[in-house]
Amino acid sequence: MNPHYTYFLILAASLAGPLALSFDKKVAFYKNWKYLFPSMFIPALLYIFWDIYFTSEGVWRFNEEYITGIKLNNLPIEEVLFFFIVPYCCVFIYACVRSYFPNLVNKKMADRILQIIAVMLLIAGIIYFDKLYTGWTFIITGFFILTLYLFREFFKGFDAVSFLISYAICLIPFLVVNGFLTAIPVVLYNDAENLGIRIHTIPFEDVFYGMLLILMNIVIYEKAKELSSKG
Repeated sequence: MNPHYTYFLILAASLAGPLALSFDKKVAFYKNWKYLFPSMFIPALLYIFWDIYFTSEGVWRFNEEYITGIKLNNLPIEEVLFFFIVPYCCVFIYACVRSYFPNLVNKKMADRILQIIAVMLLIAGIIYFDKLYTGWTFIITGFFILTLYLFREFFKGFDAVSFLISYAICLIPFLVVNGFLTAIPVVLYNDAENLGIRIHTIPFEDVFYGMLLILMNIVIYEKAKELSSKG
């Protein structure tokens, strides 16, 4: 196998299962593509700019041996695709949780857990603000979560317990994919810009970097469905 297709093949393998199962009769996820695809644009755009900046600042870099060499600015095209493929897979898991466990909604404990996570992230982000990956990731994630609760009426379609359970499930494939990317390695991190804590080869910050990405996609996805039902 040509090693330059490594990142691309990891992404393709990640997408294959959720895409095939999108036509499951109970979930019928393909029927929600009209809400999902537009909702993916804003988070992807934010993350692409974020990634371009961090790459230019040396927070991380990409191993040229394992990418095709096609780039958007300084980003491999595979990295751009990452911000669409991973959200697709994770929102699919979220839709499955909502379909198979509809009674999970509106659990107050889940709201408290998310709020505590947000406060802890903001505090840690301020403490470690000198580390670009840690500071930015923790503060932006914490701020976004708190925004959901400050404007709860606007984001009333969001259900914390379904999100937390879905993300806990998503963490397994997310960490597997990131494990490959960091162990091969396709992506190399500058430990001066993170806490230096690793889950095997994965920086601890990736857990919340991924959480924010998936949370934004789910929140906008639910908002799109809500607006469509009103229309």
